[in-house]
Amino acid sequence: MEMYLRLASGVLHPLLGEAVAEAEGGGFGLNFDILETNLINLSIVIAIVVYFGRGFLGKALTERRTAIETAISEAEARRKTAAAKLAEQQQKLAQAQQEAAKIRSDAEAAAKKSSDEILAKAEQDIIRMRETAAADISSEQERIINELRQRVANMALQRAEGELPGRLNDESQQRLVDRSIALLSEG
Repeated sequence: MEMYLRLASGVLHPLLGEAVAEAEGGGFGLNFDILETNLINLSIVIAIVVYFGRGFLGKALTERRTAIETAISEAEARRKTAAAKLAEQQQKLAQAQQEAAKIRSDAEAAAKKSSDEILAKAEQDIIRMRETAAADISSEQERIINELRQRVANMALQRAEGELPGRLNDESQQRLVDRSIALLSEG
């Protein structure tokens, strides 16, 4: 290691060389010679960087700050716009849900009303059909009864006419005819 330190002391900067020499001697030391350590040059470079860099750095930081503030204000504006649109859409959704509920209830009411009307009409149709059927049955029954009466009367007359002349005399025949006519007139 000593050899490495000796090589470094000859090649490196004088400040480092003295620190190496001190380390060889067993101690640690600093070189306070301003000219030998280039402290003045370093101070000048730092001052120039600070003097000229301040304007550039200040301008860069100001531009960056302005860009960030602009981005933040735009983001806030977009957030407010999005919140307003969200509220508007939620209101529209609520209105649409109310309209859907109203339409549904109206449809259910209309369906119930229509169903009731159909049932009432069907009931009326059934009653009318029963009345018509009853009237048809009554008229048909009446017609059949009248027809049967006529047939029975005709058959009775035919039979009586066939049997009576041999059994009855003229006077009995006249009474029988009168009685038959009276019976037919009553019925």
